[in-house]
Amino acid sequence: MTAWCKSYFDNVRIDFGCCCEVYLKNNETGVWQRGPVVYLEAMTDMRDELRACRLCETRFAATATGHAPNPVVWFNPGARLLIAGQAPGLRVHEAGKPFWDASGNRLRDWLGLDEAQFYDRNKVAIIPMAFCFPGYDAKGSDLPPPPICARTWRARALEAVPDIRLTVLIGGHAMRYHLPGFRTVRQAVADWRNHPPGVFALPHPSWRNTGWLKKNPWFEVEVLPRLRSAVAEVLND
Repeated sequence: MTAWCKSYFDNVRIDFGCCCEVYLKNNETGVWQRGPVVYLEAMTDMRDELRACRLCETRFAATATGHAPNPVVWFNPGARLLIAGQAPGLRVHEAGKPFWDASGNRLRDWLGLDEAQFYDRNKVAIIPMAFCFPGYDAKGSDLPPPPICARTWRARALEAVPDIRLTVLIGGHAMRYHLPGFRTVRQAVADWRNHPPGVFALPHPSWRNTGWLKKNPWFEVEVLPRLRSAVAEVLND
């Protein structure tokens, strides 16, 4: 199979097979000459690799839920808004859709997005600190994200979304990873004016944090209007 390069590559021809043979055209004589042979390696989408990850299979089997890995992968390369969360919950694990629960409803309200906007992977990348539901402990509480997930996948996932213009950090695990000098969630959320450009820190939108929201009314008065404005600017630009 032969492919002709267009535009200013009119003097280059590439033959594809088990290898890649490059032919260069001499502009003076018009003669094609064989150039270097380049062997092509099969390119795989890292998202497919991520969906197939089973690193924590033994770990999850030993939890109170005894579940199997189910990485929830939700991003495309052109996304402009990054939501950096903690890890999927049980409902998200079962549905295969991030923030598909009451926490997601609250988060979408905070961001000023409807479901269609929020789940548009071409605009919104949802990259948590762990892609699988980590399970429950003996008391029924969510286990923390396994560190091996971020060590293995996070850098590659972030490299796959190079056009991010706004990052929303949700919860202490994401803040600890992304914010130098992180101390507490409250301090990180309150210090929103001093974060690097294009970064907001939010408490987790779980119902468990309803008390936190009542104790910190400034969050809804000061932070959310600026957050919604920033989200609208990035996604509607």
